[in-house]
Amino acid sequence: MEIERKFLISGLPEDLEEYPCRKIEQGYLCTDPVIRIRRQDDDYILTYKSGGMMSHEEYNLPLSAEAYEHLKPKADGIYIEKKRYCIPFGDYTIELDVFEQDTAPLILAEVEFPTVEEAEAFVPPDWFVKDVTYDERYHNSYLSQHGYHKADIQT
Repeated sequence: MEIERKFLISGLPEDLEEYPCRKIEQGYLCTDPVIRIRRQDDDYILTYKSGGMMSHEEYNLPLSAEAYEHLKPKADGIYIEKKRYCIPFGDYTIELDVFEQDTAPLILAEVEFPTVEEAEAFVPPDWFVKDVTYDERYHNSYLSQHGYHKADIQT
């Protein structure tokens, strides 16, 4: 079970270069249910996600680079490209995604939790602008199909 909240960010922290960063590229073979392929640095992953906004089932399976390249042209919509910074915050890790290409200049933060109760009790730092956990327009699977249109979805 994955339990996470998602937040809109207006700007980058000044010390961002101090944190580990991963380069991510992902495409969607299906969005209902979500079946995603991802390249994260030199790792390749096939992911299944069930329905749900804050909590859902998620299963990750390793892929070879060859399998990823074989599946890549089968993905629907646009590929999501982003840099993910992992920032410690108390007992949690903020995964700060800085989107590139077709989804730039979107910046989102995700925080994962062990329980729904902890997720609901979480108090975000001041630099988190808006909780968009329940807004499907900020989910990567939606962005892959519709793109990012700042004027349309930041209200």
